[in-house]
Amino acid sequence: MPSVLAALATQNLYLEKACRVNLKFDHHVCDALTKRETVNYTLEEEAVQTLVASVAGWKTVLQSFLPCGVLIFLGAYSDRVGQRKFCMLLPIVGEFLTSIGLIINTHFFYELPVEVAAVTEAIFPALTGGWFTMFMGVFSYIADVTTEEQRTLRIGIVNLFYSLGVPVGAALSGILVRKIGLYGVFSISASLYVLSFLYGYYRIKEVKRTDLIVKPSNNCCEWLRDFFDMRYVKDTMMVAFKRGPNNRRLRVIMLKPSNNCCEWLRDFFDMRYVKDTMMVAFKRGPNNRRLRVIMLVIVLCVVIGPIYGEMSVMYLFTRYRFNWNEVDFSMFSTYAMCTSLVGTLFSVGVFSHLLKFDDAVIGIISCTSKILSGFMYAFSTTTWQIYIAPLIEIFNGTSFIAMRSMVSKLVEKDELGKTNSFFGVAEAMMPLVYAPMYTTVYTATIKTFPGAFFLLGGGLTVPAVLIFLWLYLDYKKRGPQQPTKENETGKEEEKNGIDNKAFEEEKNKTKTETNQGMESINQSQIEMGFTESMLCTSKL
Repeated sequence: MPSVLAALATQNLYLEKACRVNLKFDHHVCDALTKRETVNYTLEEEAVQTLVASVAGWKTVLQSFLPCGVLIFLGAYSDRVGQRKFCMLLPIVGEFLTSIGLIINTHFFYELPVEVAAVTEAIFPALTGGWFTMFMGVFSYIADVTTEEQRTLRIGIVNLFYSLGVPVGAALSGILVRKIGLYGVFSISASLYVLSFLYGYYRIKEVKRTDLIVKPSNNCCEWLRDFFDMRYVKDTMMVAFKRGPNNRRLRVIMLKPSNNCCEWLRDFFDMRYVKDTMMVAFKRGPNNRRLRVIMLVIVLCVVIGPIYGEMSVMYLFTRYRFNWNEVDFSMFSTYAMCTSLVGTLFSVGVFSHLLKFDDAVIGIISCTSKILSGFMYAFSTTTWQIYIAPLIEIFNGTSFIAMRSMVSKLVEKDELGKTNSFFGVAEAMMPLVYAPMYTTVYTATIKTFPGAFFLLGGGLTVPAVLIFLWLYLDYKKRGPQQPTKENETGKEEEKNGIDNKAFEEEKNKTKTETNQGMESINQSQIEMGFTESMLCTSKL
């Protein structure tokens, strides 16, 4: 919630600094733009938004580039030493430092340009892993402290509180900016971060794992060397694909932590784990497994990318097209988040559970909803028209559920962890591509067609529809073949002459247990996809 609370205030800080400090417009011009009296200052508004959009492009690259690498190493390190709380608290420190830095930028308003404020906002979360690291630690901790029966419920509770926090923060952000100003909003955010850190530090207890043999580091160099050992990155990526009879490779500790900081760094940044991670999508398997995984990675990129791209310019677009202020935008953001939540719940409850739609069909519905809404967003000229767009886009969030569910059915039980890690890295890389792309398109078309970036997002989502359609047709084609394969297996057993009845009963029992385990995993993966869809769609 404090992150969402400060987001709108940060955007206003950028706009004010761009107008008064970088472009050096007169005070009465900037005051008029702040009050949204832009009838006689259209050129000035375009100049300010062009500058802020360009800054937002490279700021997002800076903010997302480092977490892509840090996320891999932190995941492996967390598995080795069993420290989940470290991953949860570290991003809070980065966000707190960002709030303090923004307060300093506000105090030295005319001394520091908008570029300094952008670097301040980006650098601290980038160095501490950002919210990708936070959610990795949270859901890993839940997996450690709960049973498989209770895990889905606990994940749902976490998602519920997140879903409540984001709309509340979005709804209050615009009002608080008007009432207490930038100092007040950034101070409230910093205070909430301090409370969150203290609560997590004192109330969250690390899980004592008997499979760990950890020795404390004697010095910083050994700790750093072990932390950044690239071998653990390779292990993180490959653990999910090592074969073994009913063995959960995610819980096996591959290497023992080192005794000093330098060795810790070397162990943490071992490149072998990076290699293993990147090979996840290219492992061969039955039913074109490698091709299907690669296609689903592409689906992830083209579906989540527009969310990050639109997030970087959406506020600027509504200011320019509809002359909205921060309160108007916060109300619209809350409305869009609520409609997305309702649509996702309806898709999961009706399409998936009641009507039993195939995952690929749900993905097609979701992506089609996104494409159609792009036209409404792009060509809307009045407030009531843009409020219709979230209703058209209501099923957009379910594409992540479909994708995650399909992935869980493609990989083995002991490969799910590394697969999710690979998909997480791919997701973290999307802001590096889409944010600069969207800001460039917006600045190039602001004078002629400012909503062009919505059409860009719709066009980039078309490949996802085609991929889901191909997956569905391929599924229908292979469906009738499955009984044949089972019959062939039965014939082979008869041919080999399995006469031991006890052996046959034990084998059938093993198959039944395996199928039940896979059903439990599929259900867990659907819930994880639902949680991630809430995270991404709420960023609008």
